[in-house]
Amino acid sequence: VLIFADDLGWKDVGYQGSDFNETPNIDRLARQGMVFTAGYAAAGNCAPSRACLLSGNYTPRHHVFAVSSTDRGPKREQRLVPIPNRSGLSESNVTIADALKSAGYATGIFGKWHLDGPDGALPGQQGFDTVFESKGGWGESEPNNPKRVYSLTAAACQFMEQHRDRPFFVYLPHYAIHTKLQARPETLERFTDKAHRAEQPSPLYAACTYDLDDSIGRLLNKLTELGLDDNTLVVFTSDNGATQQSSQEPLRGNKGCYYEGGIREPWIVRWPGVTQPGSQCDVPVINQDLFPTFLAAAGVAVPEGKVLDGESLIPLLNGTASLQRQSIFWHFPGYLNSPVIRGRELDVRTGFRSRPVSVIRQGDWKLHLYLEEWVLD
Repeated sequence: VLIFADDLGWKDVGYQGSDFNETPNIDRLARQGMVFTAGYAAAGNCAPSRACLLSGNYTPRHHVFAVSSTDRGPKREQRLVPIPNRSGLSESNVTIADALKSAGYATGIFGKWHLDGPDGALPGQQGFDTVFESKGGWGESEPNNPKRVYSLTAAACQFMEQHRDRPFFVYLPHYAIHTKLQARPETLERFTDKAHRAEQPSPLYAACTYDLDDSIGRLLNKLTELGLDDNTLVVFTSDNGATQQSSQEPLRGNKGCYYEGGIREPWIVRWPGVTQPGSQCDVPVINQDLFPTFLAAAGVAVPEGKVLDGESLIPLLNGTASLQRQSIFWHFPGYLNSPVIRGRELDVRTGFRSRPVSVIRQGDWKLHLYLEEWVLD
């Protein structure tokens, strides 16, 4: 079960130290599983992060570098020609769902796909048998189903019950907490009252996060009801950092950039009998690692001809060893409009959250190479 939040930042959950947001169910999952303190999204914004997650590949392999275009922002400020961008994965790019389906797993996606468009395949073409509300979740939802968190969760729970006697893969990519922010009226009232006492600038952001968390609690409770807790690997993380509505300090930057505030995420794995409850791992990991991890957990071989850039996390999860690799990478050969809101003055250049950059993290060091002038940061 892979729960993938949208625009949820590293500091937006209780166990990461939020002093305003309330996420009791995500915190419960953290207590029951392993928390990765250096867990990363594969990109600073939505579509490339999802493409990397599902394909197990870095962006130069699939060419999904941004949402819609890598040419976003004032041209007079662009010093390089952006690399052309794909809107989604090609049908020939084998996904996690493809691999697990071939091994007999029931596969379902419940929520945001964001990888179709002119040159991207639909989820049904990429290994998913069941597809539920994979488009259109950005607009207004029913008041008691904000961002469709409850309908998506209910459909995922029904799928798990239907397939309780066979292996299944549930991919639950929520529309929350991407704008337009929404929350149940009673939840918004709760955090509006709290904000008056705490001088919090965005009670709606906290309320939306709380409703997302509440829906996650329903899914976890369903696993318990079905007696599947002990035989289900559950992962929770997010596609990229938070928007300017949520400070990620002391992290630098926010959604769209490749500083820590744009790509470091809540990252939890619960696998009873393998992960120790309440454990913590400080080894840097990234979304591409989930493809080989899921295959190893399921005892499924890597499909013939499939190249994976991630590494199985099983040695970290069971505490037997570290990883073989030395580094993880990001590559963004384009321009993403709107400036970084939070960060040092040098982060902000008129009109851009990100400009052409390659990034490497190795151990405790992280290096940004800005490609316009070959400037290191």
